[in-house]
Amino acid sequence: MLSQRNLFITTALIEVGAGLSLLCLPTLVIWLLLAVGEPSPEALIVGRVGGAGLLAIGVACWLARDDRGSRSQRALLWGTLVYNIGACVVLAYAGSMRMSGVVLWPAVVLHAALTVWCAACLRASAARTHIVYNNQKGR
Repeated sequence: MLSQRNLFITTALIEVGAGLSLLCLPTLVIWLLLAVGEPSPEALIVGRVGGAGLLAIGVACWLARDDRGSRSQRALLWGTLVYNIGACVVLAYAGSMRMSGVVLWPAVVLHAALTVWCAACLRASAARTHIVYNNQKGR
């Protein structure tokens, strides 16, 4: 089921894995994504910082998975949506520049799917909020 809880669990597992991979094995991840055999030391540092950010997103999603309907969970959902849109666009741009490793296009598809899932959860959340507000207003 494409629930908000499942979205947060899925995102947590994916981003913790990607973040730890970038922190520990940035050369391998950069090669798999972009087919760059020997990234510069600067690229490795930026990759590790990005890995720390992905790890943080994953941890936040894991901790928010059961916090149903809270403002913080909704804010995290918006943040995750923005991240997935950005990742999809940046990775697709890399592919258009012919920097394409074996996992680049699957990663683009994955982030596009997560974008749609986030948007669907936000829409459902907005509908629930509207119903609750109207029910309280009618009292």
